[in-house]
Amino acid sequence: MPAALPARADGIVIRDARGQDVAVGKTERVVSVGGAVTEILYALGLEGRVVGVDATSIYPERALAEKPNVGYMRALSAEGVLGLNPQLIIAIETSGPKETLDVLNAAKIPYVAVPETYTEQGIIEKIRMVAHAMDADARGTCLANAVAGDLAALKTLRAAVAKPVRVVFLLSFLNGRAMVAGRKSAANAIIELAGAVNAIEGFEGYKPVSDEAIVAARPDVVLVMERGREELDANTVFAHPSFALTPAAAKKAFVSMDGLYLLGFGPRTAAAARDLALSLYPDLAGKATSWKPAALSVDCHR
Repeated sequence: MPAALPARADGIVIRDARGQDVAVGKTERVVSVGGAVTEILYALGLEGRVVGVDATSIYPERALAEKPNVGYMRALSAEGVLGLNPQLIIAIETSGPKETLDVLNAAKIPYVAVPETYTEQGIIEKIRMVAHAMDADARGTCLANAVAGDLAALKTLRAAVAKPVRVVFLLSFLNGRAMVAGRKSAANAIIELAGAVNAIEGFEGYKPVSDEAIVAARPDVVLVMERGREELDANTVFAHPSFALTPAAAKKAFVSMDGLYLLGFGPRTAAAARDLALSLYPDLAGKATSWKPAALSVDCHR
């Protein structure tokens, strides 16, 4: 069992992602919104204080099984959250909708918005903010140090890449057009962390593009996230006109990975980038055999 934390004598004030100063008092009943936030809380051994999670909180797998679900992070139910009588809500900054957040704000429940930045430093800061909100700074330092070590090992692995491959991240097909990731997206960031380059340029976020744009991008690899029943497979993707003429189709170079693991930018991100790098560059396998990401096994519960 994780070691219990002593009760906080006085509240603390956190400047959150909205630029607001949030006074946090008791933390015995916490609602966690965002897969990375829940993953961090569990990694810190604080799951006993979590009374509810959102639908993206799929790791560890038991989180959704053992905690009430307050809905998808961008479509939260105010009633579902308030019905759990939380003393604190910790949510990734893209959570919503605004109407729900207005209701939660009116209820005077401390709400800490955690920055959603797709950088190595952003992961560390995310861990430290969640830990600080829970009055668990020592545990947060433990996990942040483990993650920092993993990111350093990833940098060494990335330095061994001789020729970066061009990767396109395909989110879905929308009315027959490929919805792909541009700059300033989690997909773009994980591609770069893995030592590759995003074949799509010219816009930010996720947008549908023409068949001609995909052909012109000349991706060497197609990357998708696992989506259960709606999951894209290589045969479907490479049969599509936009991908059939790409170098990726010629080589049947296709990678599918768990969505939260790949794009969550939580404690396991360095491990996800390593796994992606090994899929893109099989010859790196020998250089990665001795690296076991610390974030997957470190004990930061005390």
